[in-house]
Amino acid sequence: MIALLGQLGGHVTLLTGGLGYIGSHVAEVIVAGGDRVVIADDLSTGRLERAAGAALLEGDVADPNRIGELARFMQEHQVTSVIHLAGRKNAPESVTRPAWYFQQNVGGLACVLEAMAEAEVTNLVFSSSAAVYGPTAGVPVTEDHHIDPANPYGITKAVGEQLIQAAVAQGLRATSLRYFNVLGASSALRAEKDGNNLVPLVLAALTRGEPATVFGNEHHTADGTCVRDYVHVADLAQAHVSALAAVAGNSPVAPAYNIGTGTGYSVLDVLAELEAVLERPVNRVIHPARAGDPEDVVADVDLARADLGWTAQRDLTAMLRDAIAFGPASWRELRAVSSEHVTC
Repeated sequence: MIALLGQLGGHVTLLTGGLGYIGSHVAEVIVAGGDRVVIADDLSTGRLERAAGAALLEGDVADPNRIGELARFMQEHQVTSVIHLAGRKNAPESVTRPAWYFQQNVGGLACVLEAMAEAEVTNLVFSSSAAVYGPTAGVPVTEDHHIDPANPYGITKAVGEQLIQAAVAQGLRATSLRYFNVLGASSALRAEKDGNNLVPLVLAALTRGEPATVFGNEHHTADGTCVRDYVHVADLAQAHVSALAAVAGNSPVAPAYNIGTGTGYSVLDVLAELEAVLERPVNRVIHPARAGDPEDVVADVDLARADLGWTAQRDLTAMLRDAIAFGPASWRELRAVSSEHVTC
């Protein structure tokens, strides 16, 4: 179905960052539902072969000099809605480059909103993050939990949500999706092969014959390692479609929705499950905790279920299996590697 991009009728959605890991999965789900997508992407992390015939505006949407061009692109393709995914998402990097993260994430959103206003497009779904939350005391967080990001990346997402709500007051129809930790893939074409999240980093280390790195084992969690809620990227993609249907259909929507499974796994839990999937040991080495790493962040997903009719369908085992199956060939070969080749 993805090969028919740009040839179907119905609504037209602009995906900023649509050639990236998450964006390409969102495009796949939208097109499978019979609507069309067009894409704006700077190709910094996106892959051109994921476009599959979709109209593409290549360039940085955070460049204020390109607002008019982006608006004309929307008008030319009769865009009815925008899903804004373009941005930077490496939390440790944001600690060392905070100004750049603000320019890219907050500035980029401001440019997209300006272009939407010029093109008279009024429906928006924003790619936000669970990084907006402050300390959670080890309990699932609801959307009204205190906003207190632990790193500049999270701050840019919180500011972005505030900017959107200011635009909502002027007539924009919008909501924000607070992603938890995204994992898995639907195909090799759309897989994340060089991500900065736990599982890609661990699998890459194992292929080099190195142990998995655990950042900190003295956190206030059951086993001392950070706890996260993981969600399959295909489930996340469906959440965008559900949110966009609510926004474009004039259904009541909340300012933001948690997108996760509601189940938390520590770093050591994930490594144990990875051992089961690979059917081999995964050695690990403990490093100091990283600056800006929250200890325990797990979603309360009741609001997304109630308002959007969305719930995650895939568990951690499925996420890990898909990450390996659709990742580099070296990841699929890990089962054949003797644990004697992995040093601690």
